[in-house]
Amino acid sequence: MSDNSDDSFKNGVPEEHPSRVGRIEWMDLSVVDASRVKDFYCAVVGWDSSEVDMGSYSDFNINLPGTHNTVAGLCHARGNNENLPSQWLIYVRVENVKESVTKCEKLGGKVLSGPRRMAGSNFCVIQDPAGAVLALMSD
Repeated sequence: MSDNSDDSFKNGVPEEHPSRVGRIEWMDLSVVDASRVKDFYCAVVGWDSSEVDMGSYSDFNINLPGTHNTVAGLCHARGNNENLPSQWLIYVRVENVKESVTKCEKLGGKVLSGPRRMAGSNFCVIQDPAGAVLALMSD
C-alpha cells in the first residue's frame, strides 16, 4: 500500500475542509481625518493607498508597497462608521451574526454598529465587557 501524500487525507480517510468560522478576514481603521492618517501610515509603514469612492468623499484601500494588493481599509468616521472608536478593527467570521449578537448581549457585551448588510455580508461591531471592540461577519 502506498503512502497518500494528498493533504486532504489523514490516515487514508478524507478530511473535511475546515470552516472559515473564527478566521480574521479583514481589518480597517475609521478616523475623523482618514486622508491625513492614510498619509501617516503610508510614510511610517511604507504602504501605498488607492481611493475608494464613497460618493461625496473617498475612503482608502491600504495596499502592499508598489502593488494593488489590498491588506486593509482606512475609512472616514462618517455615516455608519461615525460611532466607531479610532482604533484598528479586525473582522472575524462567525456562523451567524444575529446569533452572535444575541450571545454578545447576553454575556454583557454591547453592539456598537449593526447588524446590517455590508459588501455582501452580514456585519456588526461589538464591544466585549472589558471594552475591546471586534467586527463580526457572516454570509
